[in-house]
Amino acid sequence: MGNEPNIREIFASKLREYRRKCGFTQEKLAETVGISTHYLAMLETGRNFVTSETLERLAAALEIPVFELFVNEQSPRIELEQLRQDIVKEINQTVSKAIKASFAEEINKNKKK
Repeated sequence: MGNEPNIREIFASKLREYRRKCGFTQEKLAETVGISTHYLAMLETGRNFVTSETLERLAAALEIPVFELFVNEQSPRIELEQLRQDIVKEINQTVSKAIKASFAEEINKNKKK
């Protein structure tokens, strides 16, 4: 899964998403949390990573559990799609083997006649 975002990208995206959902501007959230607007912008673009203290303050200001800032909704979908593809491949291989075996059996029956 080489295209999956890394933890910094997930955090940046979720922080931006929740800030907007809560109606905060970057300036207002930065002020509420006690960080600079520049630092918040760096967090939201993934150019910097959050400290544990700032993380707790951000989650509190956004009124969400800390873990919500690290949840990647794409990951389960990607894993399910890969699982689906693996199952389809396995089914196709099994069916193909069964068809070949059936044809081989018919050919052998016809040879014996």
